[in-house]
Amino acid sequence: MLSKTKIALAAALIIGTASAALANDSGENNMGGSVRPGSLDGVNPAYHPGIFGNPAVARSYGFVQSRDGTWHVRADWRQGTR
Repeated sequence: MLSKTKIALAAALIIGTASAALANDSGENNMGGSVRPGSLDGVNPAYHPGIFGNPAVARSYGFVQSRDGTWHVRADWRQGTR
């Protein structure tokens, strides 16, 4: 009987862990929509660390960060120029 209890607890643990992992899918694409090059409309940089956490990638999207930490679209940015 002890082994049946252990099996039941192990199964519950596995199912609980799997469902928690699925419920907590924190992929970047699910957290804040998408980022369009040259537009910060509705964008929260905290939700896109893959872009705003790397200055070179941010620059390729046309963004620059000011000294106070605020993100802006580069004044010289044009679609297609990276």
